[in-house]
Amino acid sequence: MSLEDEIRQLKEERRAVLLAHNYQRPEVQDLADFVGDSLYLSRKAVEDDRPVIVFAGVRFMAETAKILNPNKTVLLPDLRAGCGLADSITAEQLRTWKEAHPGAVVVAYINTSAEVKAESDYCCTSSNAVKIVSQIPADREILFLPDMFLGDYVRRRTGRAMHLWVGDCPVHTKMRPEQVDHARIEHPGAPIVAHPECGCTSRVLESVDRILSTDGMLRFAEETRAPEVLVATEVGILHRMRRLNPTTRFLPLEPGAICPYMKETDLADIRDSLRLGRWVIDVPPATADRARRSLERMIAA
Repeated sequence: MSLEDEIRQLKEERRAVLLAHNYQRPEVQDLADFVGDSLYLSRKAVEDDRPVIVFAGVRFMAETAKILNPNKTVLLPDLRAGCGLADSITAEQLRTWKEAHPGAVVVAYINTSAEVKAESDYCCTSSNAVKIVSQIPADREILFLPDMFLGDYVRRRTGRAMHLWVGDCPVHTKMRPEQVDHARIEHPGAPIVAHPECGCTSRVLESVDRILSTDGMLRFAEETRAPEVLVATEVGILHRMRRLNPTTRFLPLEPGAICPYMKETDLADIRDSLRLGRWVIDVPPATADRARRSLERMIAA
């Protein structure tokens, strides 16, 4: 029996759903029941009625699934799958920041720990951050965390004054303005789409054709008829973009934009997770109860 068939059989036996983020290895994406961005996968975790969730992603995603599904078993196939951006702020640091801005509304990017979410008023993803911030009353002070590039993009789009936590994604920060300039020369006429976490977005916003969430990039891939497209985000998304539109050549703006955490999980990890019931992700009930409010607001947006 192949590894793929073994996983399919174990999923059926365990009544498990396999969720995979767009940045996962191609073979993991191909075997998953659902592939998407954090918002899409959060919704699918709630909607699917299977009692076991295997999350091929990183730890904060598995925590999010557990918070939203307290009665389900959530498995993270590889405990080494963390997130540098989520590690850039702790709950204690957030509490100190809140004390300096009493009454401020806290908007936390989903790339945060459960403890940070519990200290936040709203969670958001790159696909709905603008919408969520736009809905906050104009007279309220806003603390946005932890990604300063996404925060600056939202600030520009909404016109809202916001305090930004100085954090970033180590992978997206690699992408610089000079790479955009070089791409224009090497690939004349090719659209450049960029994730709002990218380190280049705040300085060369006007020279990038589209600023899109990962989900937005996939919709763009389906619709475009351009011969070539340059993509500024983690390279894992190229697999789905190429499958959605095999007639367009999708190229990475930065070939080295590879998240080591997103590549930790392989098929053997998923097989072993299903077979052995590892690794179970739990969130303390008191933390989960407080974090659930901010996540439910994200999903409802």
